[in-house]
Amino acid sequence: MKNLKKIRIGIRDSKLSIAQSKLFLKEANQNENITGNYSFDIKTIKTTGDIHNTQRLDIMGGKGLFIKEIEEHIIMDEIDIGIHSMKDVPAVSNRNALEIICWMKRFTNNDVLLTNSGKSFFDLPGGSIIGTSSIRRRAQILNLRKDLEIKLLRGNVDTRIKKLKNNEYDAIILSHAGIQRLGLESEITEILNLENFLPAACQGVIGIQAKIKSDYKNLFKDINDGTTEIECLSERRVLKNINANCNSPVSIFAQVQDDQLKIKSEIHDHSGNKIFTDCTIGSKNSYHNLADTIAAQILNTVGEEEIKKLEIIKDDFNYSP
Repeated sequence: MKNLKKIRIGIRDSKLSIAQSKLFLKEANQNENITGNYSFDIKTIKTTGDIHNTQRLDIMGGKGLFIKEIEEHIIMDEIDIGIHSMKDVPAVSNRNALEIICWMKRFTNNDVLLTNSGKSFFDLPGGSIIGTSSIRRRAQILNLRKDLEIKLLRGNVDTRIKKLKNNEYDAIILSHAGIQRLGLESEITEILNLENFLPAACQGVIGIQAKIKSDYKNLFKDINDGTTEIECLSERRVLKNINANCNSPVSIFAQVQDDQLKIKSEIHDHSGNKIFTDCTIGSKNSYHNLADTIAAQILNTVGEEEIKKLEIIKDDFNYSP
């Protein structure tokens, strides 16, 4: 029997991360070159973001805390690859030794609303308590409805849904892709439209990370989705150019249609005021130029200092009308 080379995978210790790793393994195991030569071993790793699951992410240092320990394990050769939710991977990073080697096909990138009452977002009674941990979603809620109460909600998806059903919240907002991957779509009250809730950069995308110039990039090339890669590289380039972290109230959505690429961005302040909205369209092969164009528009309109201020909410995250 042929000895298979073992590929060590690092993931967060959560049901969603396990579900995402299964999606990757399903794709990998359909490739004869991979299954004929390699086997996989999954290692769950507790990250800082998971351990400190009651504190505000902006104060702790942002969403990069969900991948920090996994990246360290790759660098120290304790694992070979990490599987991440790409919206948790900062566009501006000091991990120059690592790169995303494979972009899995994007799921839907909408947000979804779960409620106890079955009422949609605009039908929720004034004063209803809505839960989120996202600064972006907080700002978008305030832009649309300042009569709702916003309360910090941390923890994994199961924990958040349990808190909803325990009536600690009247409604919560989560990622549609995460709910899909966990098979919990029956819990959804409303799929929120992109006009009101433009997503975070790379929302709905699973990325595979490894050391730069590793052999794994070529090994997983048949799994890589080129369209998703262009969209995500565009979104991340905008964030990098304006030096915004993934915890800021910055929404970016790049979409490839035929040979065209459309990049739309919105930015809110912490009071819910929309301080930037625009889009650009051009050839998908010039995605870097399109990303640079809209990033320049953001900097000219909003300014670097204001973007820097958006990284942390000075006031309490919780909001009452």
